[in-house]
Amino acid sequence: MSEVRIHNFTISLDGFGTGADQAADAPFGHAGQRLHQWMFATRFWHEMTGGSGGSSGADNAFAERFGPGIGAEIMGAGKFGPPGWQDDPAWQGWWGANPPFHTPVFVLTHRPRPSIEMEGGTTFHFLSATPAEALERAREAAGGQDVRLGGGPSVVRDFLAEGLVDHMHLVQVPIVLGRGVRLWDGLESLEEAFDIEAVSTPSGVTHLTFTAKRR
Repeated sequence: MSEVRIHNFTISLDGFGTGADQAADAPFGHAGQRLHQWMFATRFWHEMTGGSGGSSGADNAFAERFGPGIGAEIMGAGKFGPPGWQDDPAWQGWWGANPPFHTPVFVLTHRPRPSIEMEGGTTFHFLSATPAEALERAREAAGGQDVRLGGGPSVVRDFLAEGLVDHMHLVQVPIVLGRGVRLWDGLESLEEAFDIEAVSTPSGVTHLTFTAKRR
């Protein structure tokens, strides 16, 4: 069976995966872009955004695992848009006409809407579903490839709580946000279900790789 994978999911030292006060001009709220500066410096990011250059060290090696072997993605409503996006029929996500997913993407929302087909192979489907139900749909669409869980932190937390994650790559950055949406709430003793490896890099971040023990 295909695996459920999380890649490049970044959290602060105090465990927040996004800041408070998310808005259309602030996808990560008061955190701004501070959670992702490590990625912006990598060759992976430069190439994905049509540029060149960037670092080619350990941060890049982790970042570029984002795409290979992925056949579908699941994300939460807060990753797709700011609060209230369901009331804007023209809203098609943060990423422009050609989003970086290039697969079917299943957006979990209590207010589904018709699917949106974008450039580059991305089609957004909107579901009101449990994690297990969403995963079943995504696996069907993935055609035997793995399913990437894209976030935000509430969705990742829900999938972890139900034991549905096979591989999780977290990046802990050396900032303290103080408020926002925390990843770890309600996940006491989660570490017992995973083998965990940590790699720190010169950029100051720590890459945490969680591999489910049941596999």
